[in-house]
Amino acid sequence: MNDDSRLNEWFVPKFGPRRFRMFCGMLFLPYTGMCISFVVWGSLISGSPDYEKVAILVLIYFVALGIGAHVADNIGSKKIKPWGDLFTKKQSWIIILTCLGFSYGLGLYYALLYAPMLVIIGIIEGFFLFAYNFELFRGMFHKNYWFALSWGMLPFLAGFVLQTNTITSISLFLSLIPFMLSYMEIRISRLYKNNKRNNSKTMTTYQYELLLKLLSIGTISLTFIFLLVSSILAQKATFNDLFLLPLGLGFFKN
Repeated sequence: MNDDSRLNEWFVPKFGPRRFRMFCGMLFLPYTGMCISFVVWGSLISGSPDYEKVAILVLIYFVALGIGAHVADNIGSKKIKPWGDLFTKKQSWIIILTCLGFSYGLGLYYALLYAPMLVIIGIIEGFFLFAYNFELFRGMFHKNYWFALSWGMLPFLAGFVLQTNTITSISLFLSLIPFMLSYMEIRISRLYKNNKRNNSKTMTTYQYELLLKLLSIGTISLTFIFLLVSSILAQKATFNDLFLLPLGLGFFKN
C-alpha cells in the first residue's frame, strides 16, 4: 500500500497540508486515545488519584507510544510501510530516540520519586515497542494478544502503580478489561485494513469501521465521564472534610 492510500482513513483529518494529514494519521489518534484512557482508568481505581501523576503518565504514553511507537511501526514493518516516505529513516530514528529519551527520563524521575515498581513496567513496554513494531524474533511478538498486553493491560497497570507503587489482585483482574478492549480493537482493525486494502466487501468494511469508531470514541468518552465523576466525588469529600466533619455533620462520610 502506498502512502496516499491511507489518507482517506476515517481518523485522518480532511484539512491541512498533505504531510500534516499524514502525520496525524500516523499517530492513529483514536487508538492512541484508547491507550491513554487505560492509563487514566488504572489511576482512578487507586481511590484517590494524584492528578499531576495522571497527567505526567498520560504525557509519557502519548510521546512514547503515540508518537515513538507509531514512527517505529512505520519503518519497522516488514511488508508494508503504512505512511510511506513521511520521514526518512534517519529522521524516524531521531524522532524515536528523542521520544523515548524524553519519556523514559521523565518516567524514571517519577518512578524513583514515587513508584519504583513502575521501572519494571517501563522495561517491559520498551521491549514490546521494539519487538512488536520491528517484528523481532521472526515476528513472534507481532501478535494480537501481545498488542493487547502492551497497549491495554500494561498502561492500565502503569496508571495504578504510579499512584500506589503496588499491583493488587483487583487491579490485575480489572486490567483484563483494557486487555480485551485492545484485543478487540486490533483484531477488528486488521480485518478492516485487509478488506480496505483489497477493496472488497465494502459493506463489511463499513461495519468494521463503524465498530472501530464506536470502540475508540466510546472508550475515550467513558474516560471523560470517569474523570468528571471522580472530580465530583473528590470535591464532595473535600467539602465534607473541611466543613462538615469539624461541625459534626458528616452527611457525606462513607
